[in-house]
Amino acid sequence: MRKQSTAILTVVSALMLSACNATSTMQSNETNAQAAKRITQQNIIVDGHIDVPYRIQNQWVDVTKATESGDFDYPRAVEGGLDAPFMSIYVPASLDNSDESTALAHRLIDYVEAIVGRAPDKFALAYTVADVEQNFKDNKISLPMGMENGSPVQGSLDTLRTFYERGIRYITLAHSQSNHISDSSYDLRRQWKGLSPFGKEMVAEMNKLGIIVDISHVSDAAFYQAIDISRAPVIASHSSLRQFTPGFERNMDDDMLKALAKNQGVIMINFGSGFVSPVARSWRDNRGKKVEELAKVFGQDSQEVKDFIEKYNTESPYPFASLDIVLDHIDHVVKLVGIDYVGIGSDYDGVGDSLPINLKDVSDFPNLVEGMLERGYSEADIKKVLNENVLRVWREVEAVAKAS
Repeated sequence: MRKQSTAILTVVSALMLSACNATSTMQSNETNAQAAKRITQQNIIVDGHIDVPYRIQNQWVDVTKATESGDFDYPRAVEGGLDAPFMSIYVPASLDNSDESTALAHRLIDYVEAIVGRAPDKFALAYTVADVEQNFKDNKISLPMGMENGSPVQGSLDTLRTFYERGIRYITLAHSQSNHISDSSYDLRRQWKGLSPFGKEMVAEMNKLGIIVDISHVSDAAFYQAIDISRAPVIASHSSLRQFTPGFERNMDDDMLKALAKNQGVIMINFGSGFVSPVARSWRDNRGKKVEELAKVFGQDSQEVKDFIEKYNTESPYPFASLDIVLDHIDHVVKLVGIDYVGIGSDYDGVGDSLPINLKDVSDFPNLVEGMLERGYSEADIKKVLNENVLRVWREVEAVAKAS
């Protein structure tokens, strides 16, 4: 019996090896485009930031079906292989220090829950890494949630806990203005010189709860203070590199990347042309300066300002970035600190009509992967960028909270 069992095992092993070799041969004969499609369909893709909830707040559409507008809906997500887009619970800085800030955050969470309730066969909420992995096995798109702008916390750790209980798994500490938590990269008023006293307390409490600290949008000083305080890795959920956009503090410089890697965190590259392309950045800056000058004389909503913008846009069409420059950002992170510290934070539905050629919506992720293959990235490295790096951070955040 033992010899017969051994013989059977030998035959089975040979058949399995033959199948593996056939698969290897099949894959070796793939074009990069075919391989990219396979990789995006076979592996989880996590996107750190998609602004669907606020898009629905502005104009309701049913994203469980195909939509004519926007960058995200279920059919396009399936086509692109997107499995875990973090739904951005975005609260404008104009609502800071108001009850409406907190109320809006709860409404936007309700919208995400409603998407799942409308199509439970297509979508599922995700509160943990295990949820993301199980939903993938169940052929459902996970909808984890991150809060963009910590304003709704209103200086209350009890409110912070409430948002954790509602499913918030990262918080971008500030947005376009300095708030009660942190200074913003966009705001010249640096009232806290980094994090506020409450902000420092909040980062520590986020560690205890299991909420990822997101340092997109904050000032440089706030970034360094956050990683110094946090006992868990942090993320930049939708930021790109200052190397390509000098002077644009919203992006991260090389010293920050090195500090982020030391923290074991991840930068998730924003696709917006103004974030990745110096030409697009300059276009926007030049228009903004002239608008500011005219607004001082005629008023922000004046006809003079409107006429200038129309003329500028007509005579100088927006210089959309290329897919190549998005890949350049990924390359730069990899060359500087390694493959383990970069991910995807597209900002789909959040950057308007400024997305790069060939990355116009969530169906285009295979284009990104094809570009990485053409640049010599291995499939193992691509998987890190698509999901493994950020899921590692999330697991470590969960572990720190469990040990607290």
